Amino acid sequence: MIEDKPDTNSFRFFGLGGSNEVGRSCHILQYKGKTVMLDAGVHPAHQGIASLPFYDEFNLSKVDVLLISHFHLDHAASLPYVMQRTNFQGRVFMTHPTKAIYRWLLSDFVKVTNIGNGTAASSGDENLYTDEDLAESFDKIETVDFHSTIDVNGIKFTAYHAGHVLGAAMFQVEIAGLRILFTGDYSRELDRHLNSAEVPSLPSDILIVESTFGTATHEPRVSKERKLTQLIHTTVAKGGRVLLPVFALGRAQEIMLILDEYWSQHAEELGTGQVPIFYASNLARKCMSVFQTYVNMMNDKIRKKFRDSQTNPFIFKNISYLKNLDEFQDFGPSVMLASPGMLQNGLSRDLLEKWCPDEKNLVLITGYSVEGTMAKFLILEPESIPSINNPDVTIPRRCQVEEISFAAHVDFRENLEFVEKIGAPSIILVHGESNPMGRLKSALLSNFSPLKGTENEVHVYNPRNCVAVDIEFKGVKIAKAVGNIVEEMVPTNEDEDEEAEDKNNTGEKDKISVSEAPQEDELVGKEGNMQHDLEEERVISGILVSDEKNFDLNLVSLSDLREHHTDLTTTVLKERQTVHVDCRNELIFWHLCQMFGEIEVLVDNEGVTLAKTDPAPEDVKPGELVVRVMGDVKLSVVDHVATLEWTQNIISDSVADSIVAILLSVDSSPASVKMTSHSCNSHDHSEDSEVVWKIKQIAKLFTEQFGDSFTLLLGKDNEVPEHEDIKGSVTIGKNSATVNFSKMAVEDCNSNPLKGRIESILGIGADLVAPLC
Repeated sequence: MIEDKPDTNSFRFFGLGGSNEVGRSCHILQYKGKTVMLDAGVHPAHQGIASLPFYDEFNLSKVDVLLISHFHLDHAASLPYVMQRTNFQGRVFMTHPTKAIYRWLLSDFVKVTNIGNGTAASSGDENLYTDEDLAESFDKIETVDFHSTIDVNGIKFTAYHAGHVLGAAMFQVEIAGLRILFTGDYSRELDRHLNSAEVPSLPSDILIVESTFGTATHEPRVSKERKLTQLIHTTVAKGGRVLLPVFALGRAQEIMLILDEYWSQHAEELGTGQVPIFYASNLARKCMSVFQTYVNMMNDKIRKKFRDSQTNPFIFKNISYLKNLDEFQDFGPSVMLASPGMLQNGLSRDLLEKWCPDEKNLVLITGYSVEGTMAKFLILEPESIPSINNPDVTIPRRCQVEEISFAAHVDFRENLEFVEKIGAPSIILVHGESNPMGRLKSALLSNFSPLKGTENEVHVYNPRNCVAVDIEFKGVKIAKAVGNIVEEMVPTNEDEDEEAEDKNNTGEKDKISVSEAPQEDELVGKEGNMQHDLEEERVISGILVSDEKNFDLNLVSLSDLREHHTDLTTTVLKERQTVHVDCRNELIFWHLCQMFGEIEVLVDNEGVTLAKTDPAPEDVKPGELVVRVMGDVKLSVVDHVATLEWTQNIISDSVADSIVAILLSVDSSPASVKMTSHSCNSHDHSEDSEVVWKIKQIAKLFTEQFGDSFTLLLGKDNEVPEHEDIKGSVTIGKNSATVNFSKMAVEDCNSNPLKGRIESILGIGADLVAPLC
């Protein structure tokens, strides 16, 4: 089993079927953690489990979305198996006509498979699923309209007409800005009832395209129709039977339109109803109502005919339905359209074995023939064919065999033209046999060879089943401007008039003309850099809202944020700052009080603030001080570590910055020296108070500076005078000064130079002694 692809910028394609083969189409796309599955078919040349894509090679529970391009068995027949017999848990989408026909087509497939196996519907290893599985899975299928975009958890996809059969869709899938176009089976030829395949309006980065016919080219439609009718007319004119093995739905309806018209125009030559045309399919009878219902989804010619004649084009005048061969009176010439188209079993195989020995008869192969089927074998014109009921018995083949391809697949010319219009730098080829696919790859590389080695080089891949293709994708982030910010991006009418007048005066021409301000606009930029094709740079301020799950990026103004993004939640950011302090709590509190007018004491188990607080909780540490400043900033001081916590906003940020500034300078402030009243924690001076000790340290500086000219004035036995300031004096000649150490100021000095010198020493002393406590 393939390993899960990591969530990177690498896109992965993984084919479970339909790679280097036609049949069991199934492809896996992975990008940015999202997984999309395209189609779930069976191989027409195999039966039972052997006909399935290689589902064991991938964990289907990872699939988010499964898209079915159309109802043909090689694209849709294993869907019930996936939904009911595997661990698949995703959502399934297809168009309305596809779902309408899908139920009948797969119910018939179950019956034919059971008949071929000779078993009951509920038994046998070769039965992929039962009618009950089909019914249960059918109710889970969701429908999508053409040109409508559906978003499933960040996977956006849009259906476009593919022109292959009724309801066939191309899907453009977008994941995180990467667009992948999957064509499925598609046709660019406008036939009698279907539109040709569309070219999506948005560009694609990766194109996954069918390569059924490789480099072959089709015969013109008019020429094919003429050849078809002539061969049939010639055969029935000589009494022969014509067998057209067709798929029950799809090209059969196109051929029926051709034959019904031809029979009406040549009624006399054909015996006026004497040569009947039968369509041998009960399934087609049931599903024809779908074609009659969805006429509005077909081309203009069919719709006009329906409108003008008031008759449904799919109610045929010259074609009858044949439920089984028991009702068929095989007398004379006739034309029979019978399914299945590959002649593997069913009515078409029974008629082949009955008519092939007669040389007057004609087998006309009109669809694509897969390798390993009877249709492919018959084109080689073998001398005999094996009987389906008894392989040991051979039946001689004498009938004429002709091939006129009405398969609604593009030929090389149409495919190349479409690929060039899409302009995808990476092309992945699917749904083609190895040789035709290889030739198509070589032809595409040759066509784009002038771009080789440039930034526009085109890469073509044709991987085999279960071989992954990884493509590195450099994403382009797209932000959609929503709301009032659009008006800022688009100039008003007045601005346009002024700009136009200025440019007319200067001879400039407008590069952009805006007639009406749109409701939404898109800005495209790589790696978040927004670009806008304006002649003058315009600065737009807004908020980028990113939805990582759905890969949406919106640019909105702050005022529109709630209106356009109601699902956003508000998160309050808390700031936290820690500062180491070397001073007592009362000193910190005193400085805070000097700075701020609103301080609430929350915890003070030492009573340093003289404020009444609730009893300290048990988890409060001894000596802890907790206050709230200016109603929001909470300050906790414990063990010389101050911690601030506050809600982020402009005012609280300013208050917190101020508190941090105080904490960083509180121990060196001159006022701190005056406010200190307790013994120093880091020194043992029991005989002196802390203030006396600090003053003595500062006095030593004065002694060093002035010698005997300085005197510290203390009381008897160096005691501090009660209720008096500690002072000192400096006398140098006629100049003298009195220094108040308690106030850290010069009180009296008759010399300005001396005063300045003393103040400088006081400052130095305060810085030296303050951190010591």
